[in-house]
Amino acid sequence: MTVQSPLEQARAIPRPSREAMLQRAPTVQNFWNSNTALFENAWAEWDETGEGRDLKIDTSIFDPALRSAVEAAWADPSAEGAVRDLWTEVFPGVYEAQFFDPAKIADLRAYMAAATNADIPVRPPYGISLNRGGAMLDPRSEGYLAAPGFQAFYGTLMNQYMRPVSLMLFPDIMGFDTQTFGFSIQWQADADTSLRAHTDASSVTLNINLNLPGEEFAGSGVRFFDRETRQVAELNFAPGKALIHHGSVPHESMPITEGERSNFVLWLYGEGGQVPYFGAPKPDIPAAERWTTPDAPSDGFAPF
Repeated sequence: MTVQSPLEQARAIPRPSREAMLQRAPTVQNFWNSNTALFENAWAEWDETGEGRDLKIDTSIFDPALRSAVEAAWADPSAEGAVRDLWTEVFPGVYEAQFFDPAKIADLRAYMAAATNADIPVRPPYGISLNRGGAMLDPRSEGYLAAPGFQAFYGTLMNQYMRPVSLMLFPDIMGFDTQTFGFSIQWQADADTSLRAHTDASSVTLNINLNLPGEEFAGSGVRFFDRETRQVAELNFAPGKALIHHGSVPHESMPITEGERSNFVLWLYGEGGQVPYFGAPKPDIPAAERWTTPDAPSDGFAPF
């Protein structure tokens, strides 16, 4: 009798239906929980011997100006002004910057496409709705993209880039930044098209566009609402551009009418899902405290 490898077992296993996932059926939760080790082993096998072996993603994907400024700030936190200068406030409390190098996004997209084609079960995001083209990215999430190569990149993205930038722009999240969460989404004109107005269960949300240069789409802007002035603005994505804001800022993804839009959506929050209250004071934090990695372990809490 031939013994199947973890990758072969993962590819052969029956999966929950979309309807069962949308209904939060108990069998779906059991499916992910009972197969965690199998899927992690399958991703490790895929990373070492499968398609993932020849696909590498590293810090070269970050925009060169951002990468240079971030590396300088880690070496000398007093140099963080160069990082701050790359971010523009495009709406009250919402900042934009070139985060990924458009010329390098193809490498990440190729990796994500190969991971999809690996045929290892990955849980799509289903919070407010279910996004069929997306995946959970953080180890705290059931059915996450557990490929070791991806997880190394994800750790760098969250700990070396997102966290210090968030603390720099939003100092009130200090202490509410120890936990990470992330997922990918894909909006398609003929499938998943929009997401109604909501706030996030995060201290800070970073939304990075993964579209390739020339990969056009229509619609799918993100509409933001200012809770104090009642101002409304719709912001649009370009390849590699990122928007960052408090999770408490109301926003919605407008309907996409043509093409596809791909994004990473990344969150920080405190242990047990704690976030700063709206309008919390902004402490004066020394730069050296921002450019550090917290030693709090993952609490295992996942917002959805």
